[in-house]
Amino acid sequence: MSLRTQLQDHPGLLVWSWKITEKLLLAQRGLFERLGLERSSRLVHWLEKPLKKILFDCRMCGQCILHYTGMTCPMTCPKQLRNGPCGGVCMDGTCEVIPDNDCVWVKAVERSGKTPWESELNRLNPPVDWRLEDLASWVTFATGRDQTTVGGKEGAVYAEGDRQ
Repeated sequence: MSLRTQLQDHPGLLVWSWKITEKLLLAQRGLFERLGLERSSRLVHWLEKPLKKILFDCRMCGQCILHYTGMTCPMTCPKQLRNGPCGGVCMDGTCEVIPDNDCVWVKAVERSGKTPWESELNRLNPPVDWRLEDLASWVTFATGRDQTTVGGKEGAVYAEGDRQ
């Protein structure tokens, strides 16, 4: 079993780390807003990208929802599904696209019960805003940009139950 799998299957250390990181990031909100998404991302990208790649196989979508999905990255799903599994999950919990892999969403369900955000697994996440790809999700989180999407007639649309 890899270190990544071990940490995700027993996410206590990851949960503790995220809670501290969350506080630190939110304290930097004003700075990030003054600098803008791109410049702020360059400031933290050097740490976030390799760290999250090692721990979560992060794809740098810019809209991280790890803490809502049991510390399992939904972007590692071959179909990049962010709101639950497809209809092709095999009976043994493996992926229909890559049968040697466990379904990302099966793992998310198993792991979410081990985090304080288990109820968030059922939240409706906005579609990926690909303009944020490769930006630091730590910055988009701190500024509230991670949970917004565009395209609605009323302007920005926010994820259900999230900050506005």
